[in-house]
Amino acid sequence: CDSAVTSPCGGWSALSLKPVSSGRIASLFQTMVPTGYTKLQEERLAMVDLGAKPEAGPLQNGYRQETSHVESRRHLDRASRSSVTLSDCGDGPYSETEPMLAERRLSGEEADEEEDEEGGQGSDVQNMPKESPLAMALQILVPFLLAGFGTVSAGMVLDIVQHWEAFQYITEIFILVPALLGLKGNLEMTLASRLSTAVNVGKMDSPIEKWNLIIGNLALKQVQATVVGFLAAVAAVVLGWIPEGKFQMSHAVLLCSSSVATAFIASLLQGIIMVGVIVGSKKTGINPDNVATPIAASFGDLITLAILAWISQGLYKCLDSYPYVSSLVCAFFMCLTPLWIVISSKHPASRTLLYSGWEPVITAMVISSIGGLILDKTVSDPNLAGIVVYTPVINGIGGNLVAIQSSRISTHLHFHCAPGEVPDEAKGCYYPCRTFYGTGANHRSAQVLLLLVIPGHLIFLYTIHLMKSGHTTLTPIFMSVYLAAAMLQVLLLLCIADWMVHSMWRSGKDPDSFSIPYLTALGDLLGTALLALSFHFLWLIGDQDSDVGD
Repeated sequence: CDSAVTSPCGGWSALSLKPVSSGRIASLFQTMVPTGYTKLQEERLAMVDLGAKPEAGPLQNGYRQETSHVESRRHLDRASRSSVTLSDCGDGPYSETEPMLAERRLSGEEADEEEDEEGGQGSDVQNMPKESPLAMALQILVPFLLAGFGTVSAGMVLDIVQHWEAFQYITEIFILVPALLGLKGNLEMTLASRLSTAVNVGKMDSPIEKWNLIIGNLALKQVQATVVGFLAAVAAVVLGWIPEGKFQMSHAVLLCSSSVATAFIASLLQGIIMVGVIVGSKKTGINPDNVATPIAASFGDLITLAILAWISQGLYKCLDSYPYVSSLVCAFFMCLTPLWIVISSKHPASRTLLYSGWEPVITAMVISSIGGLILDKTVSDPNLAGIVVYTPVINGIGGNLVAIQSSRISTHLHFHCAPGEVPDEAKGCYYPCRTFYGTGANHRSAQVLLLLVIPGHLIFLYTIHLMKSGHTTLTPIFMSVYLAAAMLQVLLLLCIADWMVHSMWRSGKDPDSFSIPYLTALGDLLGTALLALSFHFLWLIGDQDSDVGD
């Protein structure tokens, strides 16, 4: 029994029936909060309160002298939220949206009541910084172009390495490519979105909170990358074995080693880059929601393909003389998984996602595989072989744009709504016009992102044409059909993102962790399907110049 509540434990009769002061209750709750974090919160709140109006009363230790019931209530609010955020005991129910809520940010009736209690002393509620459409477009443009050129470069790398020995003799490596490139949307963009939201709501203002979030999320990402890399290799082995009916253990082990090592190394490198980009964006005053996810995409495809090609070729050369090397490489990276699990379990947000974060990652891999099946069937037709070089571009750009919108909507919800509640305009039955027509920040961002589609694709189409990487002449009818497919893809993705993010928030799930894997996988599926339909349509109407389909 707690001595603060009862007399020495002598049964129910020993309970004190005297009224307990509200200040004592507040003190009791404060003892439940880790000492270091309590000190941190006191310093932050002291800084806020020091900026109050002079007539609010004298300051003692950085706090205003307030009435007893107001002070006690605020102690209760701060203590309860602090204990949920950084407590490592994990005894109580934990919502993954809790750590993202801004400190001293209340919603609904709580906010109204606190404003009444303060009696005009000023509001400490944190507001989202406002952006003009022009500033938003300029911030998005450069990383958007970098991401596009990254997808073009990835296609060129794949065109080169397909002639290497490992890719020629172990063709199942090609099956790994879509799944491993999908990790960009499943893990890297999700990390970027989570940390961007944390920056915008003030959860990375202090070094302790910042490094807690960074280390926990990086460790979680390494666990997910290792597991998904292994599952992707198993899928590649099965899909390669079913049509031919042949199975070689040495090739299967090489596939597992290449996939797991590539996923682990690429995820770690991209995670470090992401942390640097987001911290740098915060220091320079740039909204990380606008730049983090496109930069994650720009490096993702190129880094992953280069590492996969290098590791696969190296292990293939060792296959005859040192056959055990592949097994050792796979075992080494798999044995690191428990270490990353222990590290990520030390942080509440990442610990929750260790259990709940697998559904979107694995489901997204399945959705991307359906897109890969469509691509495989289309490429098998010699008349439609020109689709290959454009597939990474249309899929990558669509995924980048919808990831930006998803991250921005999620940040807006974390600022203005309690978990389970949505803004008034998002209530009721969804209709597509709601995404684009309005004066809110999310409406403007959807309009800006949609306007970037055609200029961006024109730049990338002419880049491919000038580098002579494609197999299709840029005729007016081809460009019109291609741009129509790209526009329809992004239009559908933005509408789906608006509906999906609000639905996940309403159900208590953190959109930063759940929406982007689904949306980028749907971007791959829609992009591949619409591009295949476009090439079929061009073939049917007779747009068959000397290059189409060669």
